[in-house]
Amino acid sequence: MFELKPCDPVTYRRQTRRSTLIVAALFLALAMSLSSLAVMLFGEPGGDNFRFNVGGVFAGVLITLALVRGPFWTQPWLAPAVYGWQLKRSLMSVTNVMHKVTEGVQANDPTAIKLLRFYHLGLTQMHALDANSSAQAQLLSEVEAHKAKMQALGLETEQTRLDPAWLEQLRG
Repeated sequence: MFELKPCDPVTYRRQTRRSTLIVAALFLALAMSLSSLAVMLFGEPGGDNFRFNVGGVFAGVLITLALVRGPFWTQPWLAPAVYGWQLKRSLMSVTNVMHKVTEGVQANDPTAIKLLRFYHLGLTQMHALDANSSAQAQLLSEVEAHKAKMQALGLETEQTRLDPAWLEQLRG
């Protein structure tokens, strides 16, 4: 279950830039080191060592991915980037069933209505975190109309959690 958390957009962008630089520096160091090591161990002096260089870069990618998804995933310095990734992934899971969400909202299905509200709140946060004010402005009237519909139906408008059961119910 994913839950929206309050985030300061400026701090979020600063922290994600920092974590991106750390991961990029790690990848560069690994790729260069592994390429050099592969050429030193298996290469031919003055020969074509392109495949060893590519192999070192590929190994650097794999090791970097393993470190990011493994021990780094729970580190505080990567937490904002992980949250952003989880937010976007959660929004994509709703986007994948949006046609059913739209049908459900038109039929006043409470699950679909709650799911669309979560989607709106998550999209609003994502636009704020990414400093995408033009996309946010385009969404505002739809968000407000949906919120008014929820209030008229007596549904809670603070849908900050994405319940996977909602998605399953709409798929099934």
